[in-house]
Amino acid sequence: MASTSKYTVPFRRKREGKTNYKKRLELVKSGLPRLVVRKTNTKVIAQIMQFDPNGDKVISYLVSTELKKHGWKHSCASIPAAYLTGLLLGKKTGKLADVIVDLGLQTPHKKGRLYAFIKGVVDAGIPVRASEEVFPDEDRLLGKHINESVATEVAKIKQKILG
Repeated sequence: MASTSKYTVPFRRKREGKTNYKKRLELVKSGLPRLVVRKTNTKVIAQIMQFDPNGDKVISYLVSTELKKHGWKHSCASIPAAYLTGLLLGKKTGKLADVIVDLGLQTPHKKGRLYAFIKGVVDAGIPVRASEEVFPDEDRLLGKHINESVATEVAKIKQKILG
């Protein structure tokens, strides 16, 4: 019988397909706070996190369902909802020098929900390293592609958030 194993069992989160540890190490080595964004079928979840050896520290946290408190009556998973969530998280967090985006194992699509969220964070005043060409058009951010009433509601909530 063999005394050593030739096979090493990977970490549980790697086995479950939840964490890419090589990518995470690169993000952590940067020393910058991470803007962690996750999308589901019903909402967008976002956190700004700082690495700590004892476990990541959450600086700020927001779920797109909090838009309901600001008068949002539509889907919390749409492009305008993602944009408003980014705007709200940026205003809630305040001023940060710079953040690095952590999308995890999600595949980002040009002009999609994830980039709409990042555009909201940028518009709130937090510098993020991203190209302008990946952000959705202004009409899509405001919701004009959905309905004119959505566009007026987005403009009203945006004004309320920005003060």
